[in-house]
Amino acid sequence: MTERPDGNGAVKAHTSAPAPRHKASMPDEQADRARLKEDEPVSPLEREDVIDEEALIAEFEAEKPARHLSGLPGLLIKIAGAGLSLLALYWVFNPMPTQFYLPLFLGIGLSLTFLVYRGWGRSEASKAKRSGDNPGIADWALAIVALVPFLYIVSDWDGFFRRAITPTYLDLAMGVIAILVTLEASRRTVGILVPLVVVGFFAYASFGSLVPAPFNTSSFNWIRLVGHNVMGTQGLFGVPTDVAATYIILFTIYGAVLGASGATKFFIDLSFSAFGQSKSGPGRTVTLAGFLLGTVSGSGVATTVTLGGISWPLLRKAGYPKEHGGAILAAAGIGAIMSPPTLGAAAFIIAALLGVSYLQVLIWATIPTVLYYFGIILAIEMDARRFKTRAVDFDVKPVGKLLLRFGYHFSSLAAIVVFMAMGMTPFRAVVYATILAFVLSFLDRASWMTPRRIFDALATGATGALSVIPVMAAAGLIVGVMTLTGLGLKLANIIVDFAGGSLLLTAIFSAISVILLGLAVPVTASFIISWVIIGPALQDVGVPAFAAAMFIFYYSVLSEVSPPTALSPFAASAITGGKPIQTMWLTWRYTLSAFLVPFIFVLSGPGVGLLLQGGIGTVALAFAVSLLAVGALAVATGAWLFGPARWPERILLGLGSLPMLVMEPMYIGIGAAIIAVGVVVHLLGLKMRGHHKKQPATTEMTSVHITPTSEPNPNKDV
Repeated sequence: MTERPDGNGAVKAHTSAPAPRHKASMPDEQADRARLKEDEPVSPLEREDVIDEEALIAEFEAEKPARHLSGLPGLLIKIAGAGLSLLALYWVFNPMPTQFYLPLFLGIGLSLTFLVYRGWGRSEASKAKRSGDNPGIADWALAIVALVPFLYIVSDWDGFFRRAITPTYLDLAMGVIAILVTLEASRRTVGILVPLVVVGFFAYASFGSLVPAPFNTSSFNWIRLVGHNVMGTQGLFGVPTDVAATYIILFTIYGAVLGASGATKFFIDLSFSAFGQSKSGPGRTVTLAGFLLGTVSGSGVATTVTLGGISWPLLRKAGYPKEHGGAILAAAGIGAIMSPPTLGAAAFIIAALLGVSYLQVLIWATIPTVLYYFGIILAIEMDARRFKTRAVDFDVKPVGKLLLRFGYHFSSLAAIVVFMAMGMTPFRAVVYATILAFVLSFLDRASWMTPRRIFDALATGATGALSVIPVMAAAGLIVGVMTLTGLGLKLANIIVDFAGGSLLLTAIFSAISVILLGLAVPVTASFIISWVIIGPALQDVGVPAFAAAMFIFYYSVLSEVSPPTALSPFAASAITGGKPIQTMWLTWRYTLSAFLVPFIFVLSGPGVGLLLQGGIGTVALAFAVSLLAVGALAVATGAWLFGPARWPERILLGLGSLPMLVMEPMYIGIGAAIIAVGVVVHLLGLKMRGHHKKQPATTEMTSVHITPTSEPNPNKDV
């Protein structure tokens, strides 16, 4: 094995393996294996010299894997993808009527979906033979069929939408085809559940009069259903599709350009260098890397797998058990889609639904993001002391040198916020930020945006959005049926009635409902459906609309780490070789603060200070109390304060954090008093056990050469 400095000054290990694998020295590796119990699962990293990141993402990601395109079909699809990206960029500076642009965009997007995503999985024999993975005749036929109804709409868009009440037979036929190709495209990208949900809603609308009260409604024929969902702005061409055709496609283009310009590698190198040689440094490194990768990847699973392939050797050498290492990877990965400035697709929908700027949504998300990572960092610090983890020495440039040489990659991220603060639309802001990332790429010869890279970035930007476009269109159909039948309001009233009008119970039932829905459908669809049902319920008990939207947003995202499915922890356990169920529960422990913080801004008026609403005093009080509550909760779950924490003080600290969810003086006082008692019990216990003396510092340093260069999968949810 030979080593040479890479473009960022780090040392990159080169082996004959087909993908980068960062190994420790052989004696340490053998010692690690010798310590393994015979009945423990063996990590892929210990069995093989490479992690198949794409296979793991395909197995655990909510979206299904795309094809490995090659030859002329691959080139044609890339050209079409680049064309879709150019159409979106053209729309930013030359707006077209919505009734023209959305059908055109959706038609091209669905057509490409049939070419990029398989209708069924590849057989093991096909994989073993490495036979071609290009679309077949049926796929090309479906791609053409998908274009037909939308080109029909575009050819006479004004007349088509005016005929919504009295459609022609041809209008109805084209509308039905549009619905069917949307369902099939959704099935190809996210599986059968989303299409089945849509079919269920259409069945409800068709036979609503037969459903028992209080869920009964009028029965609607196909003329009304097609007219409302395809020939209006409430269904197929509603807010979800509008968001996909504007926010999402533009941000995926930005992410593709940012990644091609070398930002991904810089972010990971910076994370590895930032925290120095400390016992808790490896855990902090993974957390920071997850946050920074969120600017390029909007998928929790993809970020988890990317981090795992790079960082698990580091965590293992530091002394983290497999399950705890996997939990850190999963918690850091899921943070990628709840952190500014890009957040996830659901955040764009919040802006569109509430009629606010995307910058406002970023402002709302700022303090909850800080609290999320504060909780993770506390858990990491406690684990470092409990497991007596070791510092790990790796070769990268110092932080200062990295920032001086490559810190310009942060410029485009900051530019998005600055441009929106100057009054630009988020669409123009992200396009100008993309141009800035393109220009700055020429500061590093290895990352110049050549014509080939520009073409690839445009194609990647479009194909990266394909997993979302059909789901957004399908979610639009669900929303259309709900608005037509009034089902959303019926369900909201049932939730409020079942809670007896109690704000606390309504919030609890709402959180459970969103998490359960998130187990079946992707994050974006979960948010859209939940907003139609849960949003009105929360507002009925006095929660402001923006607080209700953010509450639903966080619980939609957290479904990725929620038992029993927990996609991100399962993906992490596949990398570390840990036990999946234990990894899932440990991840839940790391992210527990994120499950409770949303209650703060719905249970009381002052709680909206966490969303940076209200005066400075309200914001400061909400932030300070939340930090105390998250810290107490971290001690309760992490079993460490000034030393090992036992059950009496852990129970007291956990109970003390709960009243603080209600941001009222009386509850804050009760919570603070209980926490104070818990701290006193802890200190007395340490004194009685003789643990008040400082433990000897662990000075062991393990040397491992690691240079993260893995790129996140572009085909992901934003």
